[in-house]
Parts: sequence; structure tokens; C-alpha cells
Amino acid sequence: MLTYWAFRLAGLVVPWVPPRLGYWLAGLGGSLAYRLDRRSARVVRSNLRRVLGPGATRVEIGRVAEQVFRNQAKNYFDLFRVPHLTLEQVERWVQVQGWEEIQKAKAPGKGVIIVSCHFGNIDVVGQILAARREPIVTLAERLQPPQLFDYVVGLRRSKGLLFLPVDDTGSLKAMVRALRRNELVALAADRDVTNSGVPFPFFGEVATLPDGHVTLALRTGATILMTFSRRLPGDTFAAYVEPPLELTRTGDFSRDLTAGMAQVVAVMEKFLRHYPDQWVYFQPMWPVTNG
Repeated sequence: MLTYWAFRLAGLVVPWVPPRLGYWLAGLGGSLAYRLDRRSARVVRSNLRRVLGPGATRVEIGRVAEQVFRNQAKNYFDLFRVPHLTLEQVERWVQVQGWEEIQKAKAPGKGVIIVSCHFGNIDVVGQILAARREPIVTLAERLQPPQLFDYVVGLRRSKGLLFLPVDDTGSLKAMVRALRRNELVALAADRDVTNSGVPFPFFGEVATLPDGHVTLALRTGATILMTFSRRLPGDTFAAYVEPPLELTRTGDFSRDLTAGMAQVVAVMEKFLRHYPDQWVYFQPMWPVTNG
């Protein structure tokens, strides 16, 4: 419950903090957390070691890892501000590249599955969909205690987006209904929250990744669009919508699933290589290495 009350206090205080001061304090707090939370720092460095490749030095890995912590702290600052932002502010702060891909992907009428990972900032950037009146269903990892989950989801829902628990049996039905209405569904491709993922090569090593996004697309005929956001200097944001994945439907479901997963992983690897400091992921993706 301590975390819950800390979040409630932050929700009361943060909206009154001037953004320039707030981002500075958040960055400072992120750097401090990187030095004090040694377990999480080790996990992040271990993940980044695979992303940056064998040529990366310990100093380089540490520099990027600290920036991950700083970006995540700024993401929390943004989360508490979401209910107090106007949709006009969201439009000014988020530059979207490839918005037309969403409209084209909706043309067949079977819905669109937005696939991303824990990358950049979803709390502000995701509100661009509310600003442009695009209904979307998003799954959220259940937090403990339940009051904390309800509070965090309430912040994210404040502009009209729909967040459902990832482990709720009704969430799958809600996603299918949304796709049948030709709406958007958003899923993460990096975190296997339900422990139902599949082993798959990721940066040259096998990791357990969720496959629900590809499975859902193959079952429903929906289009998959890979999307990513990036925090820019000055703490505005860029959002990128990639062209649709060309899933194969040969009748061999296992083969088609593997081919679809390969496409998802290739795009994810591309963005992580270009912007590794934006991957705000704090769980071990692979066995944790020293350093």
C-alpha cells in the first residue's frame, strides 16, 4: 500500500510542478535510482549488452543504462500530468510520422493491431489517438495492490482510451469485438506478462516473447502496424508508424506464426538499435550477465 499512497501523493503534487523543473528533478531522480537500485541497473545493463552488441564498452553500456533510468523517471512525471493535459497540448508535443498508415490499414474493415514495446513514452504519446478520435483497446499489466492498478489505469484512461487487464478473460473478447468494429487494439511485443510466450531469436539469443499479436492478426485478418515513440530533446515526442506487416497465410498456422514473429522482431530490433536509451524495460529479457 505504500507505493499506492506514494502514487496518490505524486498525483496531487506533480501537476503543480513547472515542467522544466519537473523534468530536471525527474532526470536527477533517475540518475540517483540508477546508482542506488543495483539489481535493476544490472538487469538493464545486461539487456543493453545484447542490444548494443559485443563491441560496446562497459562505459557506453553504463551511459545508455543511466539514460534509460532518466527517461523512465520522466515518463512517471508525465503519467501524473496526463489528466491535466489538454488534447491540444498533446497535438503540439507529439510529432507523428506515418499517421496515414493507420487510415490505410483500416480500409479493409478488419481492424488494426498496434504493436510496440516498452519504448519511449506511451502515457502522453498514446493520447494522440484520443486527440484524433481513434478508439483503441489496450491491455495493461495488473499492478499490486489492486488500488494501484485502478489508479494508474484511471490516469491513462482520463482522455478516453480504454485499458483492460492483460490477465482478464474478458479482455480477449473485448479486443475481438473492437477489431470487428474496425477499431484499434494495442499490444506489447517484448513483455511476456502471462507466461504464455514462445522462445524466439532476439538480438541473436533466444528470448521468451509474447505471440498474441500475430496470433490475433492471423485469426481475425486484422492488420499489424508496428509503432514506436521517442522522447526528443526538450521533452517533446516523436511517434513513428511503420508500414503494415505482410503476414503470410498459407494454411500452416505454426509456420505463418513463426514468419509473422520474425517480422515483428526485425522491426523491434531496428528501433532498439537506433534508440537503445528509449527501451524502458526493467525485467531480464535474457539470463542476466555480470557488469
